[in-house]
Amino acid sequence: MASADSPQHQQIHALYNDHHHWLNGWLRRQLGNAFDAADIAQDTFMRILARREIPELREPRAFLSTVARGLVIEHWRRRELEQAWLETLAQLPETEAPSPESRLQFLEALVAIDRMLDQLKPAVRQAFLLAQLDGLTCPQIAHRLGVSLSTVERYIAAALRHCYTLRFGA
Repeated sequence: MASADSPQHQQIHALYNDHHHWLNGWLRRQLGNAFDAADIAQDTFMRILARREIPELREPRAFLSTVARGLVIEHWRRRELEQAWLETLAQLPETEAPSPESRLQFLEALVAIDRMLDQLKPAVRQAFLLAQLDGLTCPQIAHRLGVSLSTVERYIAAALRHCYTLRFGA
């Protein structure tokens, strides 16, 4: 993170002072909710602060809206996951419902898995999900996707390597 007197910090400070109000309004129009807009506006600047370097900004509002748009997408994806999770919980008998702490841990795990899967190429993700969720074998996946067995094996191996790398950083 930049020190308080560094040129990068001064650039971020100016960016915040000059464009925070605009960004917050833009997000309010996108989300229809002042609270979520304020949170995402703040997260936008936090994400920028976390960068090692900030590019030369000829169009600061375009830059801010690009960063914020990614956060809005994450916001809506999380909402969809939360809704699916709540629907799943509603179907459980009350005696089997997890504690509030466990619910939050499950939701956080789902969000992390979703982020990991989103980083995979679509064909790799589809093959991995067919194997992990549907329990299909590699030959069955190859048939379903219309690709060779060796291609499916490469897809599954790539997905597993990706999971391992994210988990263990190797």
